[in-house]
Amino acid sequence: MPDTTAPSPARLVVQQPDAARSFWQPVPANGFVRCLLDQASTGAETPFAFGTQTVDPGCHVREHLHDQNEEIIFVVAGEGEAHIEGAVHPMRPNACFFFPRNRAHSFHNTGQGPLTFVWCIMPGGLETFFARIGRPRVEGEAPPPPFPRPENVRQIEAETLFGTLPAR
Repeated sequence: MPDTTAPSPARLVVQQPDAARSFWQPVPANGFVRCLLDQASTGAETPFAFGTQTVDPGCHVREHLHDQNEEIIFVVAGEGEAHIEGAVHPMRPNACFFFPRNRAHSFHNTGQGPLTFVWCIMPGGLETFFARIGRPRVEGEAPPPPFPRPENVRQIEAETLFGTLPAR
């Protein structure tokens, strides 16, 4: 059992939104992510990554699952739907979702404005995926025109934290 009286090796981190690593996201999500905290930036003993994602109106985060990770989603703003293994659940401010490993899910912005949610994944890896498929973003800059996912997106998914969806 760890010595809980010893000082933690983790660092206190205060992250302001304009200082966070941020990436524009390709179609079909569009929008952007902010990667606020992770094990590398905090020295945390427990591997994790934490940030936000904003999905443009009419866009979606495609169906996926994480075979080695657990994920928490907390909706901050906007309206949408979470499609989870054939069931549809409203995404509205203060809705919260916990996804155990291997639970297929997708997020759809059905509202008129942006859909923004907080994500936390344990262990981390989502921040690496977002950086590899996205384009660097500076707070306040105009969004780029929609751009495609990289041609090797399946390889990037396999190298980061995505599992294989069951055949249908």
